[in-house]
Amino acid sequence: MHDSLILRVVAKFLIPVIVLFGLYVVFHGKLGPGGAFQAGVILASALIVHMLVFGVDETRRVAPPRVLRALAAIGVLLYGGTGLASFAFGANYLDYNVLGSAPTAGQYLGILLVELGVCITVSSTMALLALLFAERVRA
Repeated sequence: MHDSLILRVVAKFLIPVIVLFGLYVVFHGKLGPGGAFQAGVILASALIVHMLVFGVDETRRVAPPRVLRALAAIGVLLYGGTGLASFAFGANYLDYNVLGSAPTAGQYLGILLVELGVCITVSSTMALLALLFAERVRA
């Protein structure tokens, strides 16, 4: 791999901007449904840029596949757990109204938790797939 100082410096500035934009998309999406999948892909793209510039081995050190797999499972559990919490309060699956002291507070909390669960799952799965494909191509 050809090391380029310019690419490394640009990547060090670009990766935090990508992460910040991904966080903006996920937290803006909590105002209504949508945005979590897109935010997950944006966050994964930061790790993919890291992998393209710094190499697969360095990216595996920064984000080990076992951590990415654990994050994917945590995201699914967060999404599913939000739905099961509704059951615990006697409501339908993903009926957010019962999650807060008022229906609007419950809606806000429920959407936030579901959006975070989807974002974590998508970002970690996309990053893991990119790492696995890069390793396969390298082999």
